Amino acid sequence: MAVGHFFRQMFAALKYRNYRLWFLGQLVSLVGTWMQTAAQGVLVFDLTESSAYLGYVAFATGAPSILLMLFGGVYADRISRRKLIILTQATMMFLAFVLATLTFSHTVQPWHIILLAFVLGIANAFDAPARLSFVLELVDRKDIANAISFNSILFNLGVLIGPAAAGLVYVALGPAWCFTINGVSFLAVIAALSAMQLQPFVPRARATAPLDDFREGLRYALGTRIIRTLLSLVAILCLFGTVYMTLIPAWAVRVLGGDAATNGWLFSARGLGALSGALMIAALGRFKSKGRLLSFGTFVFPLMLLIFATVRYVPISLLLMVGVGWANMFTFNLLNTLIQSLVSDDFRGRVVSLYTFGIFALTPLGSLFVGWEAEYWGESTALIANSMIVLSYAFFVYLKVPLIRSQSD
Repeated sequence: MAVGHFFRQMFAALKYRNYRLWFLGQLVSLVGTWMQTAAQGVLVFDLTESSAYLGYVAFATGAPSILLMLFGGVYADRISRRKLIILTQATMMFLAFVLATLTFSHTVQPWHIILLAFVLGIANAFDAPARLSFVLELVDRKDIANAISFNSILFNLGVLIGPAAAGLVYVALGPAWCFTINGVSFLAVIAALSAMQLQPFVPRARATAPLDDFREGLRYALGTRIIRTLLSLVAILCLFGTVYMTLIPAWAVRVLGGDAATNGWLFSARGLGALSGALMIAALGRFKSKGRLLSFGTFVFPLMLLIFATVRYVPISLLLMVGVGWANMFTFNLLNTLIQSLVSDDFRGRVVSLYTFGIFALTPLGSLFVGWEAEYWGESTALIANSMIVLSYAFFVYLKVPLIRSQSD
């Protein structure tokens, strides 16, 4: 009886047909996305032999988000999220095929990759807020934490499988096939979205200008202390914490003396850890003490990254990357859950767009800086410095904002 109740709670989101469709479609698509991400990083490093260039590509992906993602949240509250996601996914599919064609023809140049990354960033600016706020259309509110956990499981299954597959395909067939597989994979999520049975979309009754909507959402988020603090944690973690992923292709070659396969294993080790973190949140069910667990995660993540930055042995590096991935996902999962649980429905898309702004806009900005740091000081020094910044801010929030630790639901 107790075991059955545990599993019902752990897999609560999967009892909804629409969410099962979402899960399967996204799983296929995310494996393809991470195949392209890993292969693209190796291709850029092969073409340029520059850590700074890895940062430029990451920044190009996020640059449109700096201007557009906050308004993407406005449109996620105004129009059908399903239609918006189908449009953005189709755009991403087209871009993957363009990159594959350039690579097959041996005409691909670094500037091509930067330009395509920039256009991808425009699509991401509208796709991310819509996808993250779409979850409440697929499950009941009481199961939103579980659904968010399964979204993270999806993401990290992609990180676990995609880069490892990309390493094998890259070595055996070349990067162009990784990009082709990614393009085809978008068909799965488009088909899943088309097959869903959703309530008819009802536009908001009040039709104000998008800029006014954005300002209203920003005032709400910044005027609510707990949401403001959670968003500040997202910002610091994205600027200085999660940017370690930008350096993985250079780390695999320069620090660990490896190749494309090593790069794939590092990405997959991170994915394995992140998957375990998401599974842990899902296994906890409708748990309490979310704030205390978040505080724990904000300390463990930079500490694990700090230790990873000092190691030069591949097997130990892979084990530590599992730990980094676990703490990374555990922390962000709790941040996302708390923000979505606390925010009013009328502001959901706009507040979620602030959260995604951190991930898709501030992370590339941080990637640009960490690329410069690595180029001039070395990859290890860059990671150590960034880890210390995140750890210091975690202490500041712990001491100055005890309201975080008191959050339970």
